[in-house]
Amino acid sequence: MPRANRYFLSDHVWHITHRCHKREFLLKFSKDRSNWVNWLFEARKRYGIEILNYSVTSNHIHLLVYGNENHDVIPRSLQLVARRTAQAFNRRKNRNGAFWEDRYHATAVDTDEHLIRCMVYIDLNMVRAGVVKHPEEWQHNGYHEIINPPRRYRILARDRLLQLLDLNESQLIENYPHWLDDLVRDKTTREKAWTEALAVGCHQFVQAVKERLGVRATFRSIKENSSGTSCILQEQIAAYNPHFGHEMVDLSIENSLPWNCFPDM
Repeated sequence: MPRANRYFLSDHVWHITHRCHKREFLLKFSKDRSNWVNWLFEARKRYGIEILNYSVTSNHIHLLVYGNENHDVIPRSLQLVARRTAQAFNRRKNRNGAFWEDRYHATAVDTDEHLIRCMVYIDLNMVRAGVVKHPEEWQHNGYHEIINPPRRYRILARDRLLQLLDLNESQLIENYPHWLDDLVRDKTTREKAWTEALAVGCHQFVQAVKERLGVRATFRSIKENSSGTSCILQEQIAAYNPHFGHEMVDLSIENSLPWNCFPDM
């Protein structure tokens, strides 16, 4: 069962990444990526998880969610999606063994321009990989629903997204393609910060996350980028490492929720 590698703070946006076991391309078939998306929709119905964006690649997933005061929603949802996706694949392939890495990684994201940057970073995943030239060419991401919201079977928590971005419906639909196109030209390389830190945002936000984590963040340092516009709360342990110290308790329904963030911006 997948587990997160840190803590949970309510009323925060979290960027979650989860890799297939040993980084194998277990999601290379469209039917498996679609199955993951279908179970994500089911998790939204069952548990009310507030999804802001997502992307499914051939060997890992990105998920942007909002965590409210209910600590159970996110872990229950991720357990459901990961378990059912793995079961379907293993059954079809007559396969045994792990499908996912033991732990997923989570990063707290500031709700200013960093939220927009994170959304775009997620949608550009397959562009960076050289698979497509634009997110509109990749079926399994949130880009399509952001710019063309369906009337039924919505996955994204659109009201929450609009609230966090302080935009109305027409502003989001009009502006998002422009934000994305700007970064298609300039940001086609992987930014480690979005997948390898405890928090990303302005200094005030990152400092607040560190203070709320208390002794659990004692040895985590705050790093500022060269322009002084972004900060990260650095993680001491390499991202996606399944072998963590004893202090990293399992993310279970009984435990408080864990998570992580960013390095060099």
